[in-house]
Amino acid sequence: MEVRVDDKILLVTGATQGLGQAIALEAARSGAAAIVLTDRYKERGAEVVSQIVKLGAKAAFVRADLEELEGPARIVSAALDKFGRLDGMVNAAGLSDRGSVATANTALFDQLFAVNTRAPMFLMQGVIRHLKERQAPGAIVNILSFQAHGASTDLAIYGASKAALSLLTKNAASSHRKDRIRINGINLGWADTPGEREMQAIKLGRGESWLAEAEARMPWGRLILPEDVARLTLFLLSDASIPMTGALIDQEQYSVLGVRD
Repeated sequence: MEVRVDDKILLVTGATQGLGQAIALEAARSGAAAIVLTDRYKERGAEVVSQIVKLGAKAAFVRADLEELEGPARIVSAALDKFGRLDGMVNAAGLSDRGSVATANTALFDQLFAVNTRAPMFLMQGVIRHLKERQAPGAIVNILSFQAHGASTDLAIYGASKAALSLLTKNAASSHRKDRIRINGINLGWADTPGEREMQAIKLGRGESWLAEAEARMPWGRLILPEDVARLTLFLLSDASIPMTGALIDQEQYSVLGVRD
């Protein structure tokens, strides 16, 4: 089965590296007419725009910080100013800084909930309002986390922020199914991304050997790759997944029953 998003105009957050970049490029390969990328990094944004244009799609970059209250409204407005409409969106941006219930401070709590919960919620709101005004169908995919099922100790606040977005995903899907707006989520497991490499090797001080050690424990001998996430995301964005909505899919290989053996 070939998954296509022909002629659709999509918005992808966190699109200058890792998951967001892989999703944006896969969308371009799969026929998207245009892709709006958003992130904090202008130079990387320009590079990804160039890659998308080479694949035959139009692209634009909107620099934004999702911690800012007005960020989501500004992103949606800029996307509509550039291309006139949106048909779908992927909330791929996120922070995974560590913090337990016992150790997290208010700054970390507020930052994680701002980026992982508040920003994607108001981005959904903006896209849903636009689709309803057009009386047009659409699809939204939220990149969630397997940690939302309970979370390891040092990922408690991160997991909570993703669990909150999981509830918002299902609620929005239920509320707008009769508007033909499909909203699904991916509970992502351990993935090999630039952000995770920096987190493990540098911030957590595990050095460059962390990846080989982690992959040795995986059933398929590797962590999840951005390209794996991109393929599943494109399926959920495409008409091939109609009438699926409100689904929270575990994309995980190690803790399938919620426990590690």
